[in-house]
Amino acid sequence: MQFSEHWLRSLVSPDLNSADLGHTLTMAGLELESLQPAAPDFSRVVVAEILSAEKHPNADRLQVCRVSVGEGEPLQIVCGAPNARPGLKTACALVGARLPEFEIKQAKVRSVESSGMLCSGKELGISTAAEGILEFPEGAPVGVSVRDYLALDDHLFTLKMTPNRGDCLSLAGVAREVAAITSTPMTPVDCTPVPAQIDESLAVHVEDEQACPVYCGRVIRGLNVKASTPDWMARRLERSGLRAIHPVVDVTNYVLLELGEPMHAFDLAKRVGAIVVRRARTGEHLALLNDENVELDPETLIIADDQGPLALAGIMGGAASAVSPETTDIFLEAAHFTPKAMAGRARRYGLNTDSSHRFERGVDATLPALAMARATGLILDICGGMAGPVVTAGPGLPPPAAIDFNPDQARRLLGIELADDEIESYLSRLGMQVDTAGQVWKVMPPSHRFDLAVAVDLIEEVARLKGYDHIPARPPRGQAHLKPVPEDRRSVARIKQHMTDLGYQEVVTYSFIAETAERELFPDRTAIPLLNPIASQMGVMRGSLLPGLLQTLRHNLNHGQERLRLFEFGRCFLGTGPDQQPLKLAGLAYGAAEPEQWGLQGRAVDFYDLKGDLEALFWPVLAQYEVAEHPALHPGQCARIRVNGLDVGWLGALHPRLVQQYGLAKAPMLFELDWNGLATRPLPGYERVSRFPAVRRDLAVVVDDTHSIGAILASVQSRIPELVTDFSLFDVYQGQGIEAGKKSLAFRVLLQHTEKTLTDADIESAMAGIMDVLTSEFAAVLRA
Repeated sequence: MQFSEHWLRSLVSPDLNSADLGHTLTMAGLELESLQPAAPDFSRVVVAEILSAEKHPNADRLQVCRVSVGEGEPLQIVCGAPNARPGLKTACALVGARLPEFEIKQAKVRSVESSGMLCSGKELGISTAAEGILEFPEGAPVGVSVRDYLALDDHLFTLKMTPNRGDCLSLAGVAREVAAITSTPMTPVDCTPVPAQIDESLAVHVEDEQACPVYCGRVIRGLNVKASTPDWMARRLERSGLRAIHPVVDVTNYVLLELGEPMHAFDLAKRVGAIVVRRARTGEHLALLNDENVELDPETLIIADDQGPLALAGIMGGAASAVSPETTDIFLEAAHFTPKAMAGRARRYGLNTDSSHRFERGVDATLPALAMARATGLILDICGGMAGPVVTAGPGLPPPAAIDFNPDQARRLLGIELADDEIESYLSRLGMQVDTAGQVWKVMPPSHRFDLAVAVDLIEEVARLKGYDHIPARPPRGQAHLKPVPEDRRSVARIKQHMTDLGYQEVVTYSFIAETAERELFPDRTAIPLLNPIASQMGVMRGSLLPGLLQTLRHNLNHGQERLRLFEFGRCFLGTGPDQQPLKLAGLAYGAAEPEQWGLQGRAVDFYDLKGDLEALFWPVLAQYEVAEHPALHPGQCARIRVNGLDVGWLGALHPRLVQQYGLAKAPMLFELDWNGLATRPLPGYERVSRFPAVRRDLAVVVDDTHSIGAILASVQSRIPELVTDFSLFDVYQGQGIEAGKKSLAFRVLLQHTEKTLTDADIESAMAGIMDVLTSEFAAVLRA
């Protein structure tokens, strides 16, 4: 929120300079984002009046002006501005004046003496307009410094508010904070009620009292269409980032900034019947003030009359009922809309207005009546007219409940000694009613502090007013205990380091993804939708890490990266229960298997490259890879990964349909693992090194080619004789000499005993045991 320091100091003016005031606000929780001067530094520029303007004798577009600067003889100044004319009051830079970009000197312009310069706003650095010199009202005092006349010795504060401090989205709210922090008296905003001068009102009906518990409105007739916004108000609006539009609109914007209550004015002649606060109906449309025509959502709260919608409640008014330069009669509105009713509504229409920003964070429910009085007084002062009675509808909000507060708990949590009187003073300065009877106090927060609900909220307020700088930093006392780390559990950091050692780079993607991205990869899975997505492409919670990796791949390919190895560790969301939000590790490989070099022939990464990486990752656990189908993976290059009989993940190439959909030149290789299946590992155990020689035997068998190597190895290794220390495949052959539909497998068998040298009988017995497994389970036949 941006505002003028002069405006703030008109309400509360502590004995602090601008920088110290900004620091004080930051330390109180209202972060100062920027502090800038309202205008660049310049000097010797005064209000002047042009007495005469005659054509320059040597130039068609220049005039020779006689200018009064309030003292001494009139000055002769050559000016080329098209709006320079007798009687105009403007800004004059005297000889010796220092402007933001240059200094004014006595000069000759086309052989005519010029003793100064008549200035535009751009030359003074106070506007971007350079079409002509500044024009001041007729009553501007000649000879007065322009800096004083326009109050340019001002600063612009920009505060960054946290979402819970909606009460500080106004000058009055910030002034309350400054007054409480610095113990400086505050001048309250004049909200004296304006009595009715005419007996005319509109009926107001609130259909949704939960969403709109307070609605105030009044008729004002007889506005002067020639009235203009006073300079002081236009200046304050401009320094708050708003431009003057129309006196009535400017008053509502001014009250919004001053009190924090959004308001709206309807042209009384452009509405029909009573005012109704209700939900939109299916098929209704509304043309907004920003020239957009929107179809209304049935969940949206609107202001309507007998003919249909007039405004999006708490967001933006409609163009059809807007105030115009010809408006003489208005209906002025001030209402309270609850944060629950307003949350996310503006974003549904692609809007973010000052009104919706405040209502979404919460507005004091007592403000509508005060804002109505303030705005009515300003409109009557500026535009004239006569006001009708204030019509109020809605049940209102119940007063806030008292909070139980124990000062001993505050001292214990803050770690400092505070007297009861000091604590009571802090709370009272924040507008709270404190009943100190008993050990537990009863504290009633003011209506504008709707963020205070429990005792720790009050303790935080005590700390803010005490000043965080005054709370000593003491190291915690106590004994540190190291938690045991099971040896059979791998750490996340170790797994990440292992992936990095394998040549992968870690990425972190959003947990929010587009529903289409989830549905493309998992058409049978229902994603968890977000109630208030921050963007349309972030509408659901991810059920897998693969969509984020694929988006990262596409982003890198668009930036010229042709070889990628990526992994991500994160939580996925399959449901709302804690057991339905598993941690997963996923990886992606794309492009060449090895970086380009002269010593190796280039080839693309394939299924077995990733399988090798996973075997290294799982070691010493042996994972099994089973042929299976996955909706996101290639039907012929897909495997289910199992460990100790449990499914722990998937490995494969991206499905051709998705390769085409993502616009990829080739299919990336992907894997995704459940963390629980990867985290556990067997404890290492001691085995004595045998002093006796090992014996190798090769075993060649013929089996059906439908049997997978992994299944054969797993079966044999689960029933392997004790003497066998290694059983591994070293050759696969299909072709001449092998029957069609069969394949020849050659295994290496290492045998060794720790206590003796093996005999031929021992070896033959072990080999027969292996052959029995292969024959009984896979109908294997010894190859001749």
